[in-house]
Amino acid sequence: MTEATQRTSDNGVSIWLDDLSRTRIESGSLQDLIKNKNVVGVTTNPSIFQKALSQVGPYDAQLKELGKVDVETAVRELTTTDVRNATDIFRDIAEATDFVDGRVSIEVDPRLAHETAATEKQAEELWAKVNRPNAMIKIPATLEGLPAITATLAKGISVNVTLIFSIERYEQVIDAFIEGIAQADANGHDLKHIGSVASFFVSRVDTAVDKLLEANGSDEAKALEGKAAVANARLAYELFEKKFASDPRWAALEAKGAKKQRPLWASTGTKNAAYSDCKYVDELVAPNVVNTMPEKTLNALADHGNGAPSIEGTYEESHAIMNKLADLGINIKDVTDQLEADGVAKFIASWDSVLADVQSGIDRVNG
Repeated sequence: MTEATQRTSDNGVSIWLDDLSRTRIESGSLQDLIKNKNVVGVTTNPSIFQKALSQVGPYDAQLKELGKVDVETAVRELTTTDVRNATDIFRDIAEATDFVDGRVSIEVDPRLAHETAATEKQAEELWAKVNRPNAMIKIPATLEGLPAITATLAKGISVNVTLIFSIERYEQVIDAFIEGIAQADANGHDLKHIGSVASFFVSRVDTAVDKLLEANGSDEAKALEGKAAVANARLAYELFEKKFASDPRWAALEAKGAKKQRPLWASTGTKNAAYSDCKYVDELVAPNVVNTMPEKTLNALADHGNGAPSIEGTYEESHAIMNKLADLGINIKDVTDQLEADGVAKFIASWDSVLADVQSGIDRVNG
């Protein structure tokens, strides 16, 4: 293990890889990252599968085997096969950590982001299709997604809640999670292995807020550039600590073996070259969190990251940053609402590309 990734892990961060492809699985790359860079889980999303499935070659054998099926069926078969194979690679880690880690996530069709019943139905179908206890089903934290999160957990299905940008929505996500675990308990499910993470997006907040600060142009605004995203995430961690410590429902469920829904830092690749390429890892180190990283960020961490604890003692400063943004007329809720809408739109666009690429593959291999 590299010194920096080991230190990051020792200080409470589960390192997950934000990438998956058949080539990565079959080449041994994924196993190498597990062995040498402390990777203990994987997340996928429509953009990741777009990149994987656009490659000519790795999926041809399975496409040939599937024949001239409809493209939706083909995409379902290709993606769940990759996730199933990855969960098998992580099975030992899952069992060694009592299923806290060793998780591999697969997302519901992003076109269903505002359809509660359809999201719930597909989450159950994906869980059955992957058929591995260390899988997680990703559901977006839209208003319509919240009841689907509860309903899916109530069936004993592990959930990765994605596209969280605001503290207000994150609190709703925690409530949806606790209610889902309570219903799972009432439904007779063993709570011990029902896992959940809350994917709180980070760098995109800086990208959006920095544009507003640059437009403002004042010295006060310039001093705040690159600070909003980390402050927002640190306040999410403050909420995580408070909610699970104070909610009486949770204490009773935890006594029955339920595990907390951990915050997961997503969108941790640095998009501004002026900032450290480890910024959204090194500034968000604390116990009981996940950081899912693109390989470029993981390699940067391994090479020159810090990995020391960096959230404890920062809440007052983080609140002050948010107050200063408000004083400059920047409404963080408007920013995060737009980021959620943009995030859903980007994933839909990626999914449309996935369908087009796989249809091309079906046509190519079947003559």
